[in-house]
Amino acid sequence: MIVDIFVPCFIDQVYPDTAENLVKLLEKAGVGVNYNPDQTCCGQPGFNAGYVEMAKEVGEKFIKEFPNDRPIICPSASCVGMVKNYYPELFANTALHNEYKQIQKNIYEVSDFLVNVLKFTDFGAKLDGVATYHDSCAALREANVRKEPRLLLEKVQGLELREMQDTESCCGFGGLFSVKFEPIAVGMAETKIENAMAVNPDYLISTDLSCLMHMDGYLKKNSIKLKPMHLVDVLASGW
Repeated sequence: MIVDIFVPCFIDQVYPDTAENLVKLLEKAGVGVNYNPDQTCCGQPGFNAGYVEMAKEVGEKFIKEFPNDRPIICPSASCVGMVKNYYPELFANTALHNEYKQIQKNIYEVSDFLVNVLKFTDFGAKLDGVATYHDSCAALREANVRKEPRLLLEKVQGLELREMQDTESCCGFGGLFSVKFEPIAVGMAETKIENAMAVNPDYLISTDLSCLMHMDGYLKKNSIKLKPMHLVDVLASGW
């Protein structure tokens, strides 16, 4: 099998190691990886901000960057949710109607693809310590991902997973929400971190680096020793 990967813009610019680890995981699972260097963004930031025409322009570029009928693997549930749930609003009954439907069918959040398509859960990863898991809003409510990350984490040697209270509640990021409503976003991050710290973890893991980036800001500002890690980076540890 050959797949395409979509590396979201903020991962490309801020967390490139996660993108590299995504390639390592897929190759270890026996999958060939294709990367189109012209890719940039799915259009989600503009869409969420109300700039529909701008989002449509970026979305058109995204669709044209994945012309092949093969799986598209993405390490961000929010981007997957954008394509699956909001591209119909942008491209239904347009000249790109058939193309967007193909993209919508082909795109997968990485843990969903590994568990439900490849049936590959054990990468031989090793990470000593205690972890707690944050369910991002996009993963739960837009990509229908919940059990998949946990199944993968169960196979990580040396790692104990402890569930925090209210794991399904929002961390406060919400894209531009955290910019426009900073005090509320910070308060939500505080509640989330308090719930996480109650189980005495070493690591805070999620499928969404956008959430982790928001919570990491709170952790650093308050000198809290808890390391955020994307699921992909955890699975690429120790080998």
